[in-house]
Amino acid sequence: MYNARAYSAASATSPLASTTVARRDPTEHDVQIEILFCGICHSDLHQVRSEWSGIRTVYPCVPGHEIVGRVTGVGPAVTKFKPGDIAAVGCMVDSDGTCPECRAGLEQFCPNMVLTYNSPDKHLGGVTYGGYSDSVVVDERFVLRVPSNLNLAGAAPLLCAGITTYSPVRRWGVTKGRKVGVVGLGGLGHMGVKFAHALGAHVVVFTHSLNKKEDAFRFGADEVVVSRNADEMKKHTGSFDFILDTVSAEHDINAYIQLLRRDGNITLVGAPGKPLAVSAFGLLLGRRNLSGSLIGGIPETQEMLDFCGAHHIIADVEIIPIQKVNEAYERLLKSDVKYRFSIDMASLKSE
Repeated sequence: MYNARAYSAASATSPLASTTVARRDPTEHDVQIEILFCGICHSDLHQVRSEWSGIRTVYPCVPGHEIVGRVTGVGPAVTKFKPGDIAAVGCMVDSDGTCPECRAGLEQFCPNMVLTYNSPDKHLGGVTYGGYSDSVVVDERFVLRVPSNLNLAGAAPLLCAGITTYSPVRRWGVTKGRKVGVVGLGGLGHMGVKFAHALGAHVVVFTHSLNKKEDAFRFGADEVVVSRNADEMKKHTGSFDFILDTVSAEHDINAYIQLLRRDGNITLVGAPGKPLAVSAFGLLLGRRNLSGSLIGGIPETQEMLDFCGAHHIIADVEIIPIQKVNEAYERLLKSDVKYRFSIDMASLKSE
């Protein structure tokens, strides 16, 4: 066991502050990683401030599940990684490996899945600590390879924002000749646009305003629609094969369901705090589908990273030192970031 530098929250109302946390020495199947960059996910903020009623936050809480770093040590049974390799860790660090979900490569649905932070730590007791730290030790099964051509700061958010949008886009068969909508152009939405464009789809971005119009086209959108403009929306009625809804605020999902063609699908990856009112007739008329999606399993996450390497896809990021993390959280609440924060963990060395 050793101590790692980190930033943690001591309570729901405390700012993140410098600390040290215990990390286990690598066991037989473990990979030890020096963390180079860690993305900030909106769920980090919710978890730190204990805003999810169904998930109790245990303090101190070290958030962070968009981790990219360099391997510094491996256990004797590790075969996929060696010191010096660039590796990544996403939202999970363990699962039972035997349930139907794990056997299907869908570890995110394992009843015994262990989150990267704030989950029971079977090795050291207490809870797991995340990527706002200078190092982490993770079972080899949950460590991923990062293509060598990707910028590491921009690659970090792929471990959550990337897989969260890639998984439903792939599952619903987005490809050339399909018409795809992306609702919202934030941290998730901008990744959805990049993936749908790379897969050859005709991509339409729905936004409240035109402030991000140029960015939408830069990411690969073919059209931008102001969702508050009823006439613009009506032009697209019954024409979409697939719509990715990334919005976490309350909104009228029925307006987008009406845009689906027969057998079209709209998938939620945003998580509004209150239930959305859904008109049954909107689904019945046209045999339309409404579904949700939660990150992706380890095989699909590796597929996503490889796809990003092949298509030179990374998140658009603002790189910050760890000392500005509390400021970043406040800006995140105001949607004042284009489009994800990525923490340069080398800044921890000055603590």
